[in-house]
Order: sequence, then structure tokens, then C-alpha cells
Amino acid sequence: MDPKKKAITAAVVGTALGVGGLVVVAMPASAGDAPKLPQVSAEDLVQSVATAKPAPFDGTVTVSNDLGLPKMATGAIPGASALGVDSAQVFSDGAGKTKVSLTKGQTQETIIHNGNTVWDYNSKTNSATKTTIPADVATKHKAVEGAEGKTADPATAAKELLAKVRESSNVAVDGTATVADRPAYELVLTPKPSERTLLREIRVAIDSQTRMPLRLSVLSNGTTAPALELAFSKIEFADQSADLFAFTPPKGAKVTEKQAKMDDRSKAIANEAAQGTKLVGDGWDTVVTGKVPADLMKPKQAQDEQKGADVQKMLSRFAKRVNGPWGSGYLFTTKVGGAVLTDDGRFAAGAVPEQVLYEALGAK
Repeated sequence: MDPKKKAITAAVVGTALGVGGLVVVAMPASAGDAPKLPQVSAEDLVQSVATAKPAPFDGTVTVSNDLGLPKMATGAIPGASALGVDSAQVFSDGAGKTKVSLTKGQTQETIIHNGNTVWDYNSKTNSATKTTIPADVATKHKAVEGAEGKTADPATAAKELLAKVRESSNVAVDGTATVADRPAYELVLTPKPSERTLLREIRVAIDSQTRMPLRLSVLSNGTTAPALELAFSKIEFADQSADLFAFTPPKGAKVTEKQAKMDDRSKAIANEAAQGTKLVGDGWDTVVTGKVPADLMKPKQAQDEQKGADVQKMLSRFAKRVNGPWGSGYLFTTKVGGAVLTDDGRFAAGAVPEQVLYEALGAK
């Protein structure tokens, strides 16, 4: 197996990785002979995915990525650390309850979401955190909750991608495939000629019976292998026991209980980010622009190092120094896109050439 292929439950690749804020989960799927299935139009297939009722399932997720991320970046970029997970088991009751078991080396992390309660257990430290989520926090502040704590599967990722690029894409059904021992249709989305993007196509393998996406592949220009590929290697559609979504801390575990809330500093950061964030363009060449909180851009003093990463120092290690009419800053690129962070805290990110990022920033 290609050494770049690693098993993973979900990789959150957001604006820092330059994919226009899209949430992408990737993995290599078990391929087989192309099954014979009834013909279906691309439009009908897309519509059936959007309206399909979630089904309970138990699945194993694997990931293959060839983003070209610097090794030092995986520990510093939001979501990138998820790419180092060795395996993942995902359970869903089809009605909102989920359980994800992540394995990395000898360590296993278990995340259970049941109603307004989220358990996060780490076997290495034998510690568990129980978080209670008030209804108002879940609805008003969903967008600012940490990406690292939100897992996804190919179905979630594919539906979000379809919604974002459908109108700016040419969509076709490209035969069939066998994914996780299940017959599936191959849906292919390619950018229309007017789109300025580094991506060549997005392929989604859709289960012929449940209409649940089983595999998501993102291919960039100039490459034959997917830059990102997410899929189920095993999946079983069946009712899940309620016991799966209940958690009892192991003996001797350190348990921390907290209530999800927005403290004053979090509210200030969230408000500042929300007010300054906007989308430039649409479809495949959408660029997310905005401004990071000023205090995050300040170089940290030695005594403050343990309180958080020094953004300026971190960027100088794996990003390219650039400048133009828009100002000066750092350019970070991957095979699927890039991001620019200026010295005064402005940013632009998308699955686009760097010139499009600079245009989105505009003149300083």
C-alpha cells in the first residue's frame, strides 16, 4: 500500500488548507468490479442524495492524502492533525447520535455525541471530558465550535461539497463501482470553463440503495492520483444498540465536566471573525476572506509560549514570504489550494491559484 495512505475517521481541511472552507474527509476505498445498476440521470442522483433519509450504520473509515503538507504544519494547522490518525470506526443511529473511535498508535480516542451531551475519552491519559451543550449555544454558536472536535464521514463531506459547487459544475454519472462491498454510482463534478480553480474534478461514489455517499475523491490539476480521498472501507447498514452511545468512564479515569458556553473572550473573537469574514466569488473559485483577531497576530513573549502558538513564528517555518499591492504576508500552498495571511491579520483562502487569492485581498 502507498505509504501516504493512512486510515482516518475524518480529516477536517478548512480554509487554512486552502479549499475554500470546505470540510473534506478522505480515505481509500475497497474497489471491485463495476456492478450493473439501473441507469440514472445525474440530476436525479444528486437530488436523491440531498433528500435521502439518514440510515443507521457502523463503518470503518480510511484516508489517503497527497496534499503536500509540510510535516511541521500538521501539528499547527487546524484539522491537519487528524491526518495522522491510523484508523477510525464510526457509528450512527441515523437520528443524530454518533460514536467515533480514533486510533493513533497505541492511543485510542472515543467521542460520543448523544443529545446535548458529548463525551471525549483519551486512553493514553485515561481522562474523559463530559460536555453539556445548552440549546442556545448549539444553535447560536455552532460555527465557532472547534473543528477538531467535529468529526465527519464521506456522506457529510460529500453533501456539503455538492451543495457548494453544484451550480458551477458540469455533473455526470460515470459508470458504477464497488465500495466497501456495496454497489455504487460514480458521480463526477467538473468545474465549468469560467471557474478559476486548482481542482480538476470531484468524484463521489453513491450507494445505490441508501443513496449515502461512500467515497469522496478530490483531484487537482496535473495529477493522476487524488489529492484527497475519503471513503468507507467497510460499512454495515443496521440498527445500532443504544448502549453504543452511552459512556461509562473506565476505573481510575480522571473526569472533567463542563458546560459549553461562550466566555467574553470567545465572544469577542467570534464576533470579530464573523464581522470581517466574507466570500469572494462563488462555486469552485470561491475565496474566503476575513481578518483574524489582532491578539492572535502579536508575537508571543517567552512567558506566554505555553499559552498558545506564536502565529508569526509558525508561519515563517513553513510558509512563503510574499508581497503585492495588497500588502505583505505569508503564502501557504497545497496541491488543492492555498491561503494568504497578511502581516496585519487579513486572510484569503481557496482552492484557487495564488493570483486569485491576491485579487480577493484587493489593494491595501
